[in-house]
Amino acid sequence: MGNTEITFLEELLYNTDKNNLISQLGNVDNPLILHFFAENYNWNSGFEVPKALIEDEYCDLGTGLLIFHYADGFRMLENPEEVSNSALEEWKDFLLNLYNKLINLNFKIQNISFEPELTKNQIYRIRKNNPNISDFLISKSPGELVDIPKI
Repeated sequence: MGNTEITFLEELLYNTDKNNLISQLGNVDNPLILHFFAENYNWNSGFEVPKALIEDEYCDLGTGLLIFHYADGFRMLENPEEVSNSALEEWKDFLLNLYNKLINLNFKIQNISFEPELTKNQIYRIRKNNPNISDFLISKSPGELVDIPKI
C-alpha cells in the first residue's frame, strides 16, 4: 500500500461527518482499502458506517467476517439467544443482518482472508452448541491473508 492510499485511509478514519464518510466509502472500488478501513474503524462511532461497508458491492467476504467478529459476533456464535434477547436493538439488528449475509455468501468478492483469533476452547464451545456451523465463521476464510497497516 502506497503513501497515497495510506493518506486517503487516514482522511477517511478521521472524518467526523458520517454522511460524508459513507459517501466517500461508497466511491471506493478497492476491497483492500475497505478492509483496511474496517480493521482500523473506531467502534465507538456506531454502526452506520459498518452497515454501509457491508452493503458495498466491493466489500470482501473476509472484510464482512472481520466486521462480524469485531462487532462481537463471537457472542452470537456461542449463544444466539443472548443476542436475540439483547436490549441493544441496533447491535442485534446489525449482527443478525451481517450473519445472514455471511451464511448466505452474499459477498461477491472472496479474495481477502480473515482468521478470527479464537482459542481452541472457544471453537469447541461454538461447535458443541452448533455442530453444523460453517467453518469459515470460526477459522481462516477463503482468500489471501493480508498485512493490515495500523493507522
